[in-house]
Amino acid sequence: MQSPFQKIIKVSVNLVQRWLPEPFVFAIILTFVAALLAMPVCRQTPLEVVEHWGGGVWGLLAFAMQMALVLVSGSALAAAPPVKRVVSSLASIPKSPAAAIAMTTAVSAVACWLNWGFGLIVGVIFAKEIARKLHGVDYRLLIASAYSGFVVWHAGISGSIPLTMATPGDALTVATNGILTQPIPISRTILSPYNLAMVVLIIAALVAVNTLMHPKNDVFCIDPSVLDEQRPAAEAKAKPSTPAERLENSRLLSLLLAVMGLGYLVVNLFFRGGAFNLSSVIMLFLFFGILLHGTPLAYVKAFGAAATGAAGIILQFPFYAGIMGIITGVGASGISLGTVISDACIAISSPRTYPLLTFLCAAVLNLFVPSGGGHWAIQAPVMFSAGADLGVDPALTGIAIAWGDAWTNLIQPFWAIPALAIAKLNAKDIMGFCLIDLFVTGLIIAAGLLAWAW
Repeated sequence: MQSPFQKIIKVSVNLVQRWLPEPFVFAIILTFVAALLAMPVCRQTPLEVVEHWGGGVWGLLAFAMQMALVLVSGSALAAAPPVKRVVSSLASIPKSPAAAIAMTTAVSAVACWLNWGFGLIVGVIFAKEIARKLHGVDYRLLIASAYSGFVVWHAGISGSIPLTMATPGDALTVATNGILTQPIPISRTILSPYNLAMVVLIIAALVAVNTLMHPKNDVFCIDPSVLDEQRPAAEAKAKPSTPAERLENSRLLSLLLAVMGLGYLVVNLFFRGGAFNLSSVIMLFLFFGILLHGTPLAYVKAFGAAATGAAGIILQFPFYAGIMGIITGVGASGISLGTVISDACIAISSPRTYPLLTFLCAAVLNLFVPSGGGHWAIQAPVMFSAGADLGVDPALTGIAIAWGDAWTNLIQPFWAIPALAIAKLNAKDIMGFCLIDLFVTGLIIAAGLLAWAW
């Protein structure tokens, strides 16, 4: 007989299986929802909405390139032979389905906190390796557990909003409506004791909840042969005979390039006072990947294979940028949909509830614009100004936006696309489990932000 908790899980899984469409279709639906809301709420004409949408489609190309590079460089690093050996060794540790789910959740969450692209991919690779080695573990829940760790990414060291806040320059002042004239170091956001405590509690809760969700019956196991990659026929490893081939397979060339890249990061961060921002994260994983793959040709092949995982991001990012154009677009009425949503949160806020309501506002917007850069563009001018008027620490305002941006990714399939491609599953296969994780982690984040503001 099923427990009440197992019945809830079954209902959640069945609900998502029935109603959640393919991620690209989801983006199309959100586009029309945003358009239909903007017309009556902001008193915009259909032509104004279409112009805002079309004008926004190409508005996030630079940020999209950064996101693609984070994902692909992180994926290529995860595919490096030394990293894969470590993953295979770790996958042999769990001896039961419960242990497999718990370990997958913990590994993925910690890796996502370090780097979202790396964590997202290495978590799924780790889950697939466990599925090959351990019989009786539910494969859908295993992949959902690997993806659930993604909820901590924006509170980690690759979170785009905290890193943007730590980056000096006029852009920071302009984006925050003149509130931030100096960068906010990550010691006040990512590495704040409050934020670290929330991360630890969330990881512990995910481990416990995901383990409890493993079904007693109707376990969805997968044939390990289905997970085998289609590999090309083995090529003879002939000794490079031409100057070009020797350069392509030169370990010295990769070593010198990696030393130069990593050396620059060390000098810039520790001796020149540079900020550890999104570009720093990309460089870190890019040059470690080059180093661990050994030769330029090996890295080119790994990078090319990893780039296929970014196809969904490349396709969908312009559409989400278009949605952002609708949400930020100001028509003849003088108001935008994003401002209306933010103002609604501000109107009912006090200094103590403001971070929580900022988080909830960001969570709603994330369903339409699953991008830290998009959130920054929409919310930074409004929320930092209102937070300053209420006397709220701007570091807390920024981290509240970041948590909101990360939280509803648990039910927004956009970022799951590359992981699902590797796992050979659909979004509806895992989102039912992620819906349970959404409620559990939401309670922890809400309590943490209230305690931080107190």
